[in-house]
Amino acid sequence: MIVGSGRVGGTFMSTPTKNRVDAVLVGCEWFHSVDGALEKMLDAIACAQRSVRLEVYIFGKGPIGERFRTSLVEARGRGVAVSVMVDSLGSYDLPVDYFEPLKKAGGEFRWFNPLRVKRIGFRDHRKILVVDDLVAFVGGFNIAEAYCGDGVNRGWHDTSVQLSTEFAVELGRIFDGMFRLASQKPQPWVRFRKNANQRVISTAEGQIITSGPNWRGFKMQQVLCSAVQKARCVQIISAYFLPPRQVRRALVLAAKRGARVTLILAAKTDVPMAQSAARRLYTGLLKAGVQIFEYQPQILHSKLFLFDDAVFVGSANLDKRSLHINYEVLVRLDAARITQQARLFFEKALDLSQEITLEQWRKSRSFWTRLREQWAWFLLAQVDPYLAYRQFTWLRGEGLSEVRKKQS
Repeated sequence: MIVGSGRVGGTFMSTPTKNRVDAVLVGCEWFHSVDGALEKMLDAIACAQRSVRLEVYIFGKGPIGERFRTSLVEARGRGVAVSVMVDSLGSYDLPVDYFEPLKKAGGEFRWFNPLRVKRIGFRDHRKILVVDDLVAFVGGFNIAEAYCGDGVNRGWHDTSVQLSTEFAVELGRIFDGMFRLASQKPQPWVRFRKNANQRVISTAEGQIITSGPNWRGFKMQQVLCSAVQKARCVQIISAYFLPPRQVRRALVLAAKRGARVTLILAAKTDVPMAQSAARRLYTGLLKAGVQIFEYQPQILHSKLFLFDDAVFVGSANLDKRSLHINYEVLVRLDAARITQQARLFFEKALDLSQEITLEQWRKSRSFWTRLREQWAWFLLAQVDPYLAYRQFTWLRGEGLSEVRKKQS
């Protein structure tokens, strides 16, 4: 086997070693910019010898998308098993034949949850890359031009983490389960089975927490609430902040018992309604002693949760859609080196954020602003989940009808 030792004239140079991927990408690594993460991901694909699995919500057809598609096709040309899945709503403007070169080379491509009225609310929001079951990448950014940059001078602010073999093996299994759900003939009663969607998987280096459509027992929410309740220091970056009542209550109680609770939220956003809904919650949180900052330089898209010496990172925002409805993934890491890097990432974002004080907040908002915030909160925190739960009920009923027909 061979290992990449560098790039010369755009060509990956190789030297003999035990395993190419394992030698190039060793252990866990925190990425402070999207650019750095994208380059490492492309390196991993270029080093792949057995398998590449890529799952993403948005895949853009711009230059970075072209680089990934080319790398995936080249990997397949070396005999690597390549599987790609993108969400059909998130990537709605991607040409239907975009991945035809990969399919012609023998790779697999699937759209997750083709757009249908009865199940349009359930989306695969995960961002996962697994290579050779040896290394994995999990984070908040998609493969699209908007994310390219350092999040300060250019590109949306986001982060991700490179994970070692213990995580890669489990994330590969999670991908395989989702890939089966994206088959051409989906069975609704299988697609939304309770236990398949929400899991907590422990490894030697941390945990993997997944979420998906359900009507009770929200595991990701339970894990985060439990972490908040035990922590002395809570540091959260959330691009879209609309937490369920249980999470809000945990944050308020933590601040009231003396824990330091600091939130970095969006000053610039790609979803103004989500920002308005989040701001409707500021007054109550500030009264309880929660510190709120808004990130200034670029659009905020990061999802980071720090509780004392544990860090959670992944695709999930702190809102009902992520915790109750979408398919999401978070990883929990306790390694001192990684948590230190995550804390540095948080502190750098904090230095570039503006604090919101209770007095300033009360003075700055007109009646019409408060009314807009109330309506945004009602639509996103009440109406959207209600419609999703209704769709969930329809699909379960539809699936049960199919089962009864087969049994009769």
